[in-house]
Amino acid sequence: MGKLSQLSETLIGSEIVRLGNEINARIRNGEHIYNFTIGDFNPTIFPIPIELESEIIEAYQNKYTNYPAGEGILALRESVSVFLKKHEDLDYSTSEIQIASGGRPLIYSIYRAIVDKGDKVIYPVPSWNNNHYVHFTEGEHVVIHTTAENKFMPTAADIAPHIKGATLIALCSPLNPTGTTFSKSNLEEICDLVLAENASRSADEKKLYLLYDQIYWTLTHGETEHHNPVSINPAMKEYTIFLDGISKSFSATGVRVGWSMGPANIINKVKAILSHVGAWAPMAEQVATANYLKNDNAMQTYFTTFKKALIDRLMGFHQGFQAMKADGIAVDSIAPEAAIYLTVKIDVKGKTKENGDVIASQMDVWQYILDEAKVALVPFSSFGAGKDSPWYRMSIGTSKLDEMQTVLQSIRTALLKLK
Repeated sequence: MGKLSQLSETLIGSEIVRLGNEINARIRNGEHIYNFTIGDFNPTIFPIPIELESEIIEAYQNKYTNYPAGEGILALRESVSVFLKKHEDLDYSTSEIQIASGGRPLIYSIYRAIVDKGDKVIYPVPSWNNNHYVHFTEGEHVVIHTTAENKFMPTAADIAPHIKGATLIALCSPLNPTGTTFSKSNLEEICDLVLAENASRSADEKKLYLLYDQIYWTLTHGETEHHNPVSINPAMKEYTIFLDGISKSFSATGVRVGWSMGPANIINKVKAILSHVGAWAPMAEQVATANYLKNDNAMQTYFTTFKKALIDRLMGFHQGFQAMKADGIAVDSIAPEAAIYLTVKIDVKGKTKENGDVIASQMDVWQYILDEAKVALVPFSSFGAGKDSPWYRMSIGTSKLDEMQTVLQSIRTALLKLK
């Protein structure tokens, strides 16, 4: 076989998809595994809102099956504009909003619109897929290694030494994979850095932009409050491009409706790139989402039930891991703040299994938990962290409440077997 493009020869496929495929293959072969890997929902446990489902069916019945407008249908961009103003006090006109088939094509297009070969892109690890998007654009990776002490959220002090000459900072809050969020003061300080850096650049220099992925922002829990750069400091509107949509907010990962908001000149470039990629959200789903976003009562009712179900699972697992920690087992977890993820630590590298084999690496830890406890998690190394990181993402979108104690006991039993 001949060589292909440099990009295809060097591109690494999604580590999470690879792990998920391995788990699914074992499940197909009859093995019972509790799968907490994919950031998705089991629709039988977490269905989309019934009103949204009805709107989609009605849209198809009304023959909305043709091409949508390249930037997204006007009715949906109008609904998104109103939704943002009402719920986040963000003012974006329809010309500053781009619709696509979920978040991924938008992120790709934003990177393509901003980043040239060799441009510095600052992003934290762990984080979702930034390493791959920088590779796509041949940018320079500027990696911020975050810590549990800061809930794996980067700080202005982390970013400041790298900001000179940078083109893009890619941030996410609530963060995938950790389910943690920016504090207002932390995000304020990062915004101040961006504004000061741009003020120092000449008119003919490329500006520094902030890609802000807030796809999970509606799913905050307890006292946690979501913050965004433009609400914190309106001057950031000139430099911020948002990533948002319905995939996580309404358990609608397969419905494929996402949107980006930002300066009109950048959104126009994103539109142009997408016009060649063709990653439009389907016409019927756009019509349905436009109508559903106007239904405040239905959304409020859905969020009340949906978020309670999520936090019951997240807190249940968190409390279970904390109980193991209190009993001297080498685990930990970070209190969940948002999204569908629990950050879990399993620190048993170097211990010995019953058969005498030593657990020599974190992948050995992952494999042991999978084989012995029948529980599948995602190591933070799949999100760009070091291979020795003992931290894992536990995604609860497919979990059943009545299985929670069984899962926790299975992990406890497996870990207690180690010497």
